[in-house]
Amino acid sequence: MDKFASKEEKVHYVFERIAKRYDLMNSVLSAGFHKRWRKITMKRMNIQPGQSAIDVCAGTGDWTVALAEQIGAEGKVVGLDFSQEMLKYSYPKIEKAGVGKQASMIYGNAMDLPYEDNTFDHSTIGFALRNVPDIRKVLSEMMRVVKPGGQVVSLELSKPVWKPFRALYFFYFYKILPAIGNLASRDSISYSWLPESLTNFPDQQELKKIMEEVGMTDVRVWNFFGGICALHIGKKPVQKDLRNE
Repeated sequence: MDKFASKEEKVHYVFERIAKRYDLMNSVLSAGFHKRWRKITMKRMNIQPGQSAIDVCAGTGDWTVALAEQIGAEGKVVGLDFSQEMLKYSYPKIEKAGVGKQASMIYGNAMDLPYEDNTFDHSTIGFALRNVPDIRKVLSEMMRVVKPGGQVVSLELSKPVWKPFRALYFFYFYKILPAIGNLASRDSISYSWLPESLTNFPDQQELKKIMEEVGMTDVRVWNFFGGICALHIGKKPVQKDLRNE
């Protein structure tokens, strides 16, 4: 029987426990490819100096720092996470990168972003959407806080599109990867969460449909490594001013 009352409580437990090893384990378990996927994503986003962004479920702040470096000192980036332990490891990164002027890390809930409508040019979530209690709610919040025409970006683990490869990958993901993670973290719960989190997560086309259903337009999808990771980018609609028509 699961000792946690909710998915949110379990996810919070997991990330509080693995925060110290989170960056190392990401590099080991993805063979470093998560950094390359993020760089490709940044190019697709076409971020301009002076713009603004919110990085939802920012964790230890890698993507927040990358956004801040590209946006520059005249822009603004906020990294938000609900794990104080994860945030603790983000502060030295902000300082080391010299982006403290334009970047800040805050404690908050992805289900209820503490910003007004139309605040940012971009909202991002990296390898975390599968962990949230309500995907639609989080995507709606991410769209709400971006300006009309702004981008909502999800970079996330997904399901291989070629069935023979999918079977092989799932064997690795469900059997081998948790064993490696649990051995390194000495915690039987934390890395068993990885395959559990993907089991009921929408595949690429299902997630695209959800983004469209919450109101996004021009939703585009890119697969990495045959679909083990997927990038989704949607836009907030630009409202027409009917008074001028």
